[in-house]
Amino acid sequence: MEHDLLIINAFFYDPTWPVPINKGFLSINNGLITGFGRMSELPAISARKTIEAENTLAMPGLINSHNHAAMTLFRGLADDLPLMIWLNEHIFPAEAQFVSEEMVYWCSKLAAAEMIMSGTTTVADGYFHEDQAAQAFADAGIRAIAAQGVIDFPAPGVPDPTKNVSSVADFINRWQDHELITPAVFCHSPYTCSAQTVKNAKDLAAKTSSRFFIHLAETEFEVRKSKEEYEVSPVKYLHQLGVLDESTVCVHSVWLDDEDLQILRDSGATVATCPESNMKLASGIAPLKEMLELGLTTGIGTDGCASNNNLDLFQEMNTCAKLHKVKNLDPTVLTAREVLKMATIGGAEVLGIAETTGSLEIGKRADLILLDLKAPHLTPFYKPESLLVYAAGGQDVTTVIINGKLIMENRQILSFDLTECMKQVDRLSKKITKPI
Repeated sequence: MEHDLLIINAFFYDPTWPVPINKGFLSINNGLITGFGRMSELPAISARKTIEAENTLAMPGLINSHNHAAMTLFRGLADDLPLMIWLNEHIFPAEAQFVSEEMVYWCSKLAAAEMIMSGTTTVADGYFHEDQAAQAFADAGIRAIAAQGVIDFPAPGVPDPTKNVSSVADFINRWQDHELITPAVFCHSPYTCSAQTVKNAKDLAAKTSSRFFIHLAETEFEVRKSKEEYEVSPVKYLHQLGVLDESTVCVHSVWLDDEDLQILRDSGATVATCPESNMKLASGIAPLKEMLELGLTTGIGTDGCASNNNLDLFQEMNTCAKLHKVKNLDPTVLTAREVLKMATIGGAEVLGIAETTGSLEIGKRADLILLDLKAPHLTPFYKPESLLVYAAGGQDVTTVIINGKLIMENRQILSFDLTECMKQVDRLSKKITKPI
């Protein structure tokens, strides 16, 4: 049988493996990994395309557990501000004025390019006009959990808040059974959605077997407001509403006490931590050490470009590992292997797709990346996990394969015209004559 792709002579690394494979091969057919091992074990197979990968590290593609991709348009628009001022006085007004179907398509496509070029093969996205984001991801060839936003005031594409949940139902119905796109529900937060809205959104997610994303306990202000209004923390509030379970993804989860952590663990809810966004907005530092010690399933996300300002998960891993070492004054906290798991198989578990992607296993979807090891900052090469978290960057990724297809080769995106995409986003940005 002729295979679609064959990678040979690479150094294969997966943080779930006990040891890497040096001088190995990996075969791909019909979008799936069909075999891998040492070159000495390579069977007599032919392939439509063979990638000679000497001096290259191959690994599972990175998984961005939280993003608002279309916000690439707002990169650098409102910096150095507290979250609530940033959100209420800058981002929400900018979204009301500039978010459109066209904007979401092109700006999500630009985000897809940035993520592909820095090694991300799957993204969890939540925004408005999410049909256009999903289409952009599909056209770019990136795997996505695309979640339509729910909020209790007029939003782009949903001017009538009474239709906020029904619009998500229509979105989910349109994107069922797509090979790259998995539709989901993005309930913005407990402070922008009423209790009934949160429950209705969760009921829809349960009915459609979809992931339910919600911003949770991101700031001290949010926790204080929740206690004033409901007499409990945001986590306890959602627990009382009955929306915390194995399909709930709690984004940020910065301000948690011991009881909150226990509730999350017992409920089976998962967490997407976004360290650089939380740092930039001075929201705080998530209790990641405690989460992992309790066994909470945790992934890592970049958040959107308006609060990061890039989508490079290699940089995010580096920051995440170092931030928690200094927070705990312990250099052994959050090892390189642990943070790599968060950005690969951990992210897949958070998003409910670990059976099909997130690691290099026969029968899983062929979502993997290749990094060029021939660089001064990657020399010498002792331990792959150390190299990947503390030295490598997105710019070292040369080849990206998603669903068995070559999406980037020799740092050239093959799935769409990146130059045209950048022109379109630049055109849209010129409508913003001054910072909001």
